[in-house]
Amino acid sequence: MVVFRPVQGGIVTEGLKVYGYTLLSDNWIRAESVVYEATLDGKRVAVKKPVLSTSEDLDKFHKELQLLCKLDHPGLAKMVAAHSKPPHYMFFFEFYESPNLSEMLHVKEWTPSIDQVLIIAVRLAKALLYLHNLGILHRDVKPANILVNVYHKFLILVSVDILLDKDLNPHLADFGLAEYKNDLKKVSVENWRSSGKPTGGFHKKNMVGTLIYMAPEILKKEIHTEKSDVYSFGVSINELITGVVPYTDLRAEAQAHTVLDMNYTEHQLTAAVVSDGLRPVLAGPESGAPSTLLSLIQRCWDSNPQSRPSFNDIVGELSSILELIEGAQGPALIGAPPSPRGDQSMDVSNNVQPFQEAVNWSTQGEHFARRASCEADFSLTSWLDSSDDPSTYRPVLSWGSFATCGRRETMEDTHFLSPNIGNERDFHVFGIFDGHRVHSASTFIAGQSMDIAVKHAGAAAAEFSVQALPGFLQALRYMSSSPADALIKAFVKTDIAFRSELDSHRKSKRVIQKDWHPGCTAATALIVGNKLFVANAGDCRTILCRAGRPVVLSRDHIASCLEERERVVSTGGIVKWQVDTWRVGAAALQVTRSIGDDDLKPAVTAEPEITETILSADDEYLVMASDGLWDVVSNADVISIIRDTVKEPGMCSKRLATEAAERGSKDNITVIVIFLRPVSTAERIY
Repeated sequence: MVVFRPVQGGIVTEGLKVYGYTLLSDNWIRAESVVYEATLDGKRVAVKKPVLSTSEDLDKFHKELQLLCKLDHPGLAKMVAAHSKPPHYMFFFEFYESPNLSEMLHVKEWTPSIDQVLIIAVRLAKALLYLHNLGILHRDVKPANILVNVYHKFLILVSVDILLDKDLNPHLADFGLAEYKNDLKKVSVENWRSSGKPTGGFHKKNMVGTLIYMAPEILKKEIHTEKSDVYSFGVSINELITGVVPYTDLRAEAQAHTVLDMNYTEHQLTAAVVSDGLRPVLAGPESGAPSTLLSLIQRCWDSNPQSRPSFNDIVGELSSILELIEGAQGPALIGAPPSPRGDQSMDVSNNVQPFQEAVNWSTQGEHFARRASCEADFSLTSWLDSSDDPSTYRPVLSWGSFATCGRRETMEDTHFLSPNIGNERDFHVFGIFDGHRVHSASTFIAGQSMDIAVKHAGAAAAEFSVQALPGFLQALRYMSSSPADALIKAFVKTDIAFRSELDSHRKSKRVIQKDWHPGCTAATALIVGNKLFVANAGDCRTILCRAGRPVVLSRDHIASCLEERERVVSTGGIVKWQVDTWRVGAAALQVTRSIGDDDLKPAVTAEPEITETILSADDEYLVMASDGLWDVVSNADVISIIRDTVKEPGMCSKRLATEAAERGSKDNITVIVIFLRPVSTAERIY
């Protein structure tokens, strides 16, 4: 295996030969990486670009690179190059032009024949046997992990853990969780820390993998062994035969994307698998699977790891079963292309045109802000006029911000800094918006159905609001009785405008997008003279440092708060305990107030809570941040960190965001720091 070392962005080299690469499009966005279609020296390749937020993530990249360099087997995805120096870290793999096996089973709805199942199974087993002979455990075997290129012209590229070429050869890939068995032996159950994230679902401190494919011993926080891969293999092959998502009766995987859509919560399913011996429904005789194959599957998922066969045994048994079928049917039938369910023709390339989300939500928000300004009656008296008392204390402001994607590839936070808004000396506004609800949408265009990923759907409300809300607020200073009243009206008007624009866009494009209801939480700080008004809807948070102590100026609006839960129910909403906390509606939303989320109105209101604070000389600074900070950094820690940081607001913002990332925040992180009094040179560092 040759690894091409980069010399600059867009270039990889082998010896003296230089190869240029071009990333064409991102085809699959996951929590831990983005997969691109690309060209390398004129040849099509697939590029996996991990999300590297910490030095630990970078160490994992180099570890995975070293492991991939040692692999050479026809059943494993072939790495052809790697970019292993800053600023870009990427793996280049051979290109497989097809969707994954899970998509073939659950979206395209085709059924491979039993002989095709056996071909895939025996070749996949040989690849896993090769890994185990090298002492490597894959630790995330599943069929959401097989790219298939089987005589149909599928255009979607999804990088997953198992790939298939046109001859039904599976190619196991994604070694982000792979470990040498000897390394795992050195770790005890008590001190085991996860060394990676699952590519599709379940991640706890002491376990990695995807929940519905995880062996009971892993759910009990024991150490992975070869037999844990065997268990996942058995569940995967059964799914390949039945076409049913494990532990559901659903063929469409999109309908059972998380355990929230199943009959079990995470904890219930874990308990049932470990204690009650629950397994997926075994394929029946009607599937045509021989009893020897079904028996093998059952032994693969036996609760006792020692009773499971090794991959050496599995390869032998599957080969024997395949030989019997070849003898009965003749070799000409083996490896014929799988047919869609219902024997319907499937020319995807001719029937489906890609849907492009063309709306620039930021521009739309700006349009509403300008309209509000034009409609404002500036002849009225502003509540700013009543604050012009020269004897009143006036804070002296300096401000800065920092925003990062963190461990996520896409940025769904937005924020604005508007000091002296409208050229008013004592009128300052700052705000943060945290978008949410990004997932696939089923779309119908001109009578044709297709599945798409609505990119940045969660950012739509945030991008709109960051432009619209400050505009509404500026206009409302002449049309409201007080700053608090203006803030409430600005939030509500922004929510109504966004939902109206979203609905209008759907109708104008003749597009119906199911399950696309983007929203965002919002926090805004308005300083008028010596008064500070904080408006909050959701789980962004604002704190004030007063005499060296944190003063919380907003309350997190989440369903686990009893008062918020009762309010949601009183307005007709539904709140249920799902997985690990209280959540609202079928969308399982944790926040109870937001802009957007039109399917959950009026229960999830956009009306903010307002706090009013009279500022004094004891007030040092204000910190506003999205929940990506507060999830891992306490109010007291924020004060402590700024105490030990250069007293420059932009630098303090960056320090807080960096600290949150290092502590393992899994969300976007946006921080605004506003100093309320001058900081002398002597005070900047202490």
